Amino acid sequence: MKRLFTFILTLAMAFSFCVNSLAAAATTTTATETTATTAATTETSADTSNTQATGASYGTSKLSGAPDIVAESAVVMDAGTGTVLYGKEASTKRYPASITKVMTALLAVENCNMSDIITYSNAAVNGIEAGSSTAGINVGAKLTVEDSLYALMLVSANEAAAAIAEHISGSTTEFAKLMTKRAKELGCKNTQFKNPHGLPDEEHYTTAYDMGLILKEAMKHPEFRKIAGTISYTLKKSDSLTDTLELWNHAKILRQNSDYYYEYAKGAKTGFTQVALNTLVTYAKKDNVELICVILKDHGADKSYTDTANLFKWAFNQVKAVTPLTNFSLKTAMTENSSIDSAKLDQIQLLNSSYDTNFSVLVKKDFDESTLKTAFKLDEDKKTGRLGYIIISCDDKELGRTEVTYDITSKQGKAYLEGKTLDDNLKTAPVASKRKEAIHKGISFSLRILIAVILIILIMHMIHRHELEKRRKERISHRKKS
Repeated sequence: MKRLFTFILTLAMAFSFCVNSLAAAATTTTATETTATTAATTETSADTSNTQATGASYGTSKLSGAPDIVAESAVVMDAGTGTVLYGKEASTKRYPASITKVMTALLAVENCNMSDIITYSNAAVNGIEAGSSTAGINVGAKLTVEDSLYALMLVSANEAAAAIAEHISGSTTEFAKLMTKRAKELGCKNTQFKNPHGLPDEEHYTTAYDMGLILKEAMKHPEFRKIAGTISYTLKKSDSLTDTLELWNHAKILRQNSDYYYEYAKGAKTGFTQVALNTLVTYAKKDNVELICVILKDHGADKSYTDTANLFKWAFNQVKAVTPLTNFSLKTAMTENSSIDSAKLDQIQLLNSSYDTNFSVLVKKDFDESTLKTAFKLDEDKKTGRLGYIIISCDDKELGRTEVTYDITSKQGKAYLEGKTLDDNLKTAPVASKRKEAIHKGISFSLRILIAVILIILIMHMIHRHELEKRRKERISHRKKS
C-alpha cells in the first residue's frame, strides 16, 4: 500500500509539471506568432495614397518632335507625379479667365458636402459683370453644392462661383485670399487670385505650370472628375428655382458630335476674356497613362482644342507608364538607407506602413525599366502620418515619389507619436496577457488534477485504515475464541 501511495503521488507531480510546461510552450508559440504577424503587416500597401509633384522636367531623356502650337503658353504633365513632358513659356504669368473655376471647384469639394445648401444672394447673382457667362439662377435660389458645381463647371456660371465663394468664406474677397493660399500650398509660385470666376483683374494671374498643379490636385477628388467630365446636366424647377435649366458642357473637346472631339479626353474647363484670350485645361487617359494639358492665351477656341489634341497625341506616342513598386520591399529599402540610425530603423519597420503599389512613372516607350532605382527617404510629418517617400529615379534624376504613411489614430500610431517603444507597447503587453492567461489555465488544470489525486489518496488511506481496523478486530475475535 505504501508503494502504491508513493507511485500515485509521483505520477501527480509529473503530470502537473507536464501541464505547466505545455502552457509555457503555448505562450511562447503565441508570442512568436504575434511577432510574425506584425512583421508580415509592416509592408501592407494601400491602393490609394498621396503623391507629390517633383516639379522637375521629364527625367529620363529629352523628348523630341513636339508639335508647333498657336497658344502662347502651354504645359503637358503627368497627372500622377506632375512630371513635365512639354512646356512652352510654362512659367510666364498669364490671365486664366474661367479656368480659375477649377480652383473654386477644388475648394468646394475640399470644404463642403455635396448636399450642403447654398442660398444665392443678390450680390452673387447681380454683382457680376453684365454680359458674362451665367446659368440663369435667380436671387434667393437654394441649390446644393453639387448642383452649383455643375453650373460652375459646365456652363461657367459666374453667379455659381460667387455663391460658392460666399458660402465658404462669407465674401468673394475673402475667398480669393483662400484661393491664393491654397495655390501656394500646392507649389504654385506665380499665381494670385482676386475673384472666384476669372473675370478681368490685373492682379489675377497664373501660369500654365501652376494651373497644371491645381488641376492635378482637383483630380484627386472623384466628385470633381465626375462633374468635369459630364456632358449635360439638368437643374430642375423648384420652389426656389423659377425655371428648369439645361446645362451643356462648353468644352467641345468632350462632345462626340463636335469637330473638336478628342476620344481620350475625360474632363475639361474652358475660359475666355478679351484680355486673357482662350484658355483651356484638359485631362486625358490612354492605356495606363493619364496626362494634363493646360493652354493659355490661345488665339481662338478652335485653336485651343487642336493645340490640346495635338499635344496629347504627341505625348501619348512618346511615353508609357511603368509601376516599379509592384514587387518593392519597403523593409529592405528602409534598411538600405544608411542615414537612418538603427534604433529609429527598428521602430519604423514595426509600423504598419502603407504606400501605393500601383504608383506609376512615365518613361520613354523604348526605356529599359530595369535601370530604374527605388529608395526610401525618411521625411516625417506627424500631423498627417507621413513617414517619408519612396523615390523613383534613373541616372540620379528623380522621376517621381509617393508617400509612405501610417494611421496616426491606431494604437500603434499613437504609441509611435508618443515616443514609446513599439515592442513594449504593442507586443510585450499583449503577449504577457496571453502568457498570464495560459499560465492561469495551466495552474487551474493542474490544481484540479492535484485535488483529484489528493482525493484518491484520502480514499486509499481510508480504505487502508478500514483494512487495518478490520484485521485488528479479527485478531481480537480470534484471541477471544482461543
